[in-house]
Order: sequence, then C-alpha cells, then structure tokens
Amino acid sequence: MQKITPWLWFDTEAEEAANHYVSIFANRPGAKSGASKIDQISHYGDAGPREAGLVLTVTFQLDGQDFAALNGGPDGFTFDESVSFLVGCEDQAEVDYFWAAFLEGGGKESVCGWLKDRYGVSWQIIPKALDRLMSDPDPERARRATEAMLKMVKIDVAELERAADAA
Repeated sequence: MQKITPWLWFDTEAEEAANHYVSIFANRPGAKSGASKIDQISHYGDAGPREAGLVLTVTFQLDGQDFAALNGGPDGFTFDESVSFLVGCEDQAEVDYFWAAFLEGGGKESVCGWLKDRYGVSWQIIPKALDRLMSDPDPERARRATEAMLKMVKIDVAELERAADAA
C-alpha cells in the first residue's frame, strides 16, 4: 500500500470512470502490462444507505499509482480545478494521445495543458520539455517558453522550442 492514495467522489459513475481511466493508461503506446488495472470493487449491502448492489468503491492503478473511487451520491460534491492530476509525457505524441483520450466523450479543454474529462476531473497533460524549457539556465529563453505556454490550450512542444529559440 502506498502512503497516499487519491480518492475520487462520484455520484454513481465510480466503476465506469475507473474503467475509463484504466483503459486510457493501459492502452497507451509503451504501457507496461498490468501497471494499470482494476484491483477491487465493493458494493453497498442491503443495509447500506444506497440501493443494494450499487458499487460502493473501486480501487485501481494507473501506471502503478493507486487510486480509489467512491459512489458517495449527489451530496453537492463536485470536482474543480483546485485539485488536478498531472500526467508527465515523454513527447508530443504522448501529449496528443492523453489529450484526445481524456477529452473523448465530453471532456473540456482549458488552458496551459489543463483539461477536464467527461466526469469533471481536472488533468494536466504536460510534456517533460516544458519543465526543461521553463527552467532553462538562460532566463530569456525560459521567459519566452513560459510566455508561449501561457497562450496555449494543449501544449505544443515544437512551438515551445521555437519560442524559446527566438531571439
């Protein structure tokens, strides 16, 4: 068991969301077999506060990271951008893959590499090149890359490089 496990509160979509997230990570190019999977599903019992048989919790892994999802009901809890999950991407191809996968089925683009998936969960789809360019030892190069990123919706690595190299 890892020290900290993110728990996500859903009305009734916990199992559906967990399966969706597992499929995104398990089916990406280069994914390690078995690193993204459903671990356990528990259900409300007859005496539970919700209808018997409804999924209560789902524990799952995304690239070996433990997560859990709860069907807690419509008690006014919603996801917002104050909590997000950053997906570190090796290259533009990985950015493009995750961007499309999380937007599929009703996600919404935001700014600077952020989006919300169809369940309202916020994700940051960030290439490693962004950190490298924004922390460049040349402060002007880092500034130009940062300014370019601030104008983007989905991060474009080639455009970041062009902006950083512009004199």
